[in-house]
Amino acid sequence: MRIFGLTGPSGAGKGEVGAILRERGLAVIDTDRVYHELLIPPSPCLDALVDAFGRDILTEDGTLDRAMLASLVFADTDKARERHETLNRITHRFVTERTSELLDAYRAEGYRAAVIDAPLLLEAGMDAICEAVIAVIADREVRLGRLLARDNKSREALVARLDAQPDDAFYRERARFVIENNGTRVDLERAVDAVLTDLGGEI
Repeated sequence: MRIFGLTGPSGAGKGEVGAILRERGLAVIDTDRVYHELLIPPSPCLDALVDAFGRDILTEDGTLDRAMLASLVFADTDKARERHETLNRITHRFVTERTSELLDAYRAEGYRAAVIDAPLLLEAGMDAICEAVIAVIADREVRLGRLLARDNKSREALVARLDAQPDDAFYRERARFVIENNGTRVDLERAVDAVLTDLGGEI
């Protein structure tokens, strides 16, 4: 089974590209969804986060308080950056293990190709098992506008999130294919189909 990586910063449209690839018949593993499922109690992943950050990151019903955790890791301070690294180190391990299990399942089902849709694909080292990496990028203001329309968060919180992520050069240097998603859905579908054509072979 061929394995491809899909990554990019918040608001670039990576999820849309994943949806298009799924429509084209590829198995797509959304690691954001995997992460959310891994946090449903009882959860070894959630337990590890509590060990690292304290019980203040939990709500009254014992689930993760995402806003609280975000306030700890998405700030422009050395301490916040250290916490962000700790968060990534913990979550990467659990997400990578589950992704491997899902790849085995798709392989057993007979899929010819699977895509690992992961915002931190490169940082987690999951690109090592990918035949090619596809990065989706977009202008910063376009990304911010999408996030403001999609997420129930303040502009300040979203700007902090964008500031904590790599710039376009990071993705351009590391991805085999770069899709710039500043246009329409039709434009995006054409760009995705062009990538699939370049990859060649029967998928």
